[in-house]
Amino acid sequence: MIELPAIPRFALLAGAMIVLAGLDFGGALLAKQWADNGNRLSFLIGLSLFVVLFAVYATSLKTAELSVVTMGWVVLLQVGLVLIDRFHYEVSLSPEKWAAIVAILVLQTYLILDPFAEKAS
Repeated sequence: MIELPAIPRFALLAGAMIVLAGLDFGGALLAKQWADNGNRLSFLIGLSLFVVLFAVYATSLKTAELSVVTMGWVVLLQVGLVLIDRFHYEVSLSPEKWAAIVAILVLQTYLILDPFAEKAS
């Protein structure tokens, strides 16, 4: 049997965050499609994505902290949705709103990365 190298904890967490954000992002876009057009296929595919998202989330919590995975997922999702709103749906945001978004993302990133900081003795 081939022994695979252990995946570094940071890579495992980052991968879980990216997969969760991608599934949630896809589900959100399909929900928007269903809300706008009443497309039943979008509803069913979106529902399936959220079932998979729940399974991935539960699985990722076996090896990672709830807060770290959740915050990383939320930060990535927020960035993606703001960019889609801005460029696809042409939502205009004032400079003050952009400043607030950046401040919130910086603080959320601090919350995500803090558990990886060196512990003081």
